[in-house]
Amino acid sequence: MAVTKGLEWTFDTVASKYDKIRPGYVRELYEKLFSYAPIGPESNVVEVGSGAGQATGPVLQTGCRLTAVEYGKSFAALLREKFAEYPSFSVINGRFEETEFEPDSCDLVFSASAFHWIPEQAGYETAYAMLKKGGAFARFANHPHPDRRRPELTAAIQKQYDEYYYKYYTNKTRDLREYTEEMAKERAMLAGKYGFRDLQYAMFRRERTFTAKEYTELLGTYSDHIALDETVRSEFFAKVEQAITDHGGLITIYDTIDLQLARK
Repeated sequence: MAVTKGLEWTFDTVASKYDKIRPGYVRELYEKLFSYAPIGPESNVVEVGSGAGQATGPVLQTGCRLTAVEYGKSFAALLREKFAEYPSFSVINGRFEETEFEPDSCDLVFSASAFHWIPEQAGYETAYAMLKKGGAFARFANHPHPDRRRPELTAAIQKQYDEYYYKYYTNKTRDLREYTEEMAKERAMLAGKYGFRDLQYAMFRRERTFTAKEYTELLGTYSDHIALDETVRSEFFAKVEQAITDHGGLITIYDTIDLQLARK
């Protein structure tokens, strides 16, 4: 079982930091999504696991009726405040798989970097049941990769993971592989097991550069890092910051964003 399983609660403890530091998604992704699933003022849309709303705004701007289903109470409150100007926006504070929806009522169900928290079968079957015939499901997620241009920095940070993270989480291996097209395709094809058709996927890339402090602020929004003992986390982050400072003061992360599309 992955370290992150059961740590859904952690994100809600850092809602404001998450809102500040977690990235949104690239314009090209929304162009692809809205080409596949055109939506507008007459559309009924549900977002699964909205978090701080990194993907919510661009969808709301289409004029659709959007319901966000968010497990965290702090995130739910943040969403209501952040998007208060949209009268067609509402928030359900609860788990997606435990929420009752009207069957055949939605034009689009989407989830940004959150659908992996939901049991696979329950997630896909719930989404399928609530979609209208011809309605679309979209899942997308960001997969960061370590700095390619500074291998010495990556090695120095890995040393701190060995010293702190892995001693805390025994039997855990940090996967440093870059997210591949094969991975994106395999994940996209999962929807076919649950009756979806017209399965598609796409990939998008970008770079992000952080100072040492900004980078540990980002790490502080990851569930398994939040759950570290406070003393361990504090020492760990300080050593990571020092490693970045010792190697020029900046770290660049290479993101791959995969988009999964499916139709009922």
